[in-house]
Amino acid sequence: MVAELSALQQIINSLTGLNGLPAVIVQCAVTTIYTSLGGFRVSFVTDNIQGSMVVGLIVIAIITVGVETNIDRGLVESSGLLNASLLGWQLIYILPVAVCTNAFFISGFWMRTFASKTDKDLMVGVSLATAAVTCILLLVGVTGLLAAWSGAWPGDPPQEGSIALFLLLEQLPAWVVGVILVMVVSLSTAAFDSLQSAMVSTGSNDIFRNRLDTWWIRAAVVLIIFPVVVVALKSPSVLQIYLISDLLSASSIPVLVIGLSERCYWWRGLEVVVGGLGGLLTVFIFGTIYYGNAKDGAKLLLLEGGLYAEDWSVFGMGPPCLIALL
Repeated sequence: MVAELSALQQIINSLTGLNGLPAVIVQCAVTTIYTSLGGFRVSFVTDNIQGSMVVGLIVIAIITVGVETNIDRGLVESSGLLNASLLGWQLIYILPVAVCTNAFFISGFWMRTFASKTDKDLMVGVSLATAAVTCILLLVGVTGLLAAWSGAWPGDPPQEGSIALFLLLEQLPAWVVGVILVMVVSLSTAAFDSLQSAMVSTGSNDIFRNRLDTWWIRAAVVLIIFPVVVVALKSPSVLQIYLISDLLSASSIPVLVIGLSERCYWWRGLEVVVGGLGGLLTVFIFGTIYYGNAKDGAKLLLLEGGLYAEDWSVFGMGPPCLIALL
């Protein structure tokens, strides 16, 4: 939720120069109202809208970027983005582990899994979604290269690489920027309402075992949104938010998955908790040894240096998976 709101306010600020706080507040209010009235079913409707908006955004971006964007060939060589790098090889391991383990923590995925009528329907849906997401990520990822080679990124003042796509789109005609802004708000709203619905379902079913009225759970979620908005506005980078959650999931999910096997019937919550904490401890130990002091080792837990480091520090995200299993 923090990442969604943080991304929304950064994009609005980048595309329009306006303060993104009013848009964030309106989005939280609107999603809270219609998820309270429609429940999780309304989230399925907005997901369909989200899918349409993604396709529309990609089509518009491809056409307008292809027509309006001018590549400076001198920047292609000087950027060094086509050269092999230490970070590039590290990301081949880091990103799959981070994304796969983090997906286990997304309640919306589980709710849609259990909502499938049959296993066949689930496999067909996952296969189609995998193909679509692969194409979308490929196209969106390439815009980062185009933004760098056209001079749109890093910009003046320098901007986060996570919004390189929108820095590129900012240079397009005003009507295109307006359409894209509407689509971005729709995408963010559709994702945010799913997270709200998932929190309500998790709190009602998993925490209170359906013993507490749903409206009390919804009220608690509304209260949680206030600190979420504050953190989102203060967060320096959307990527850092995701990386912290990825680090937590990489340390706990491997030991959690073991319990899904019938052969490991003896696996209990204590093993999961100890294994997860052990995984996080290895990041601190790795950072302390690598940097030579405990302070920088603790900072590695928050990934204050970001992901794009030219050393082996970010590779400290790898040990949690292995140590957690051990």
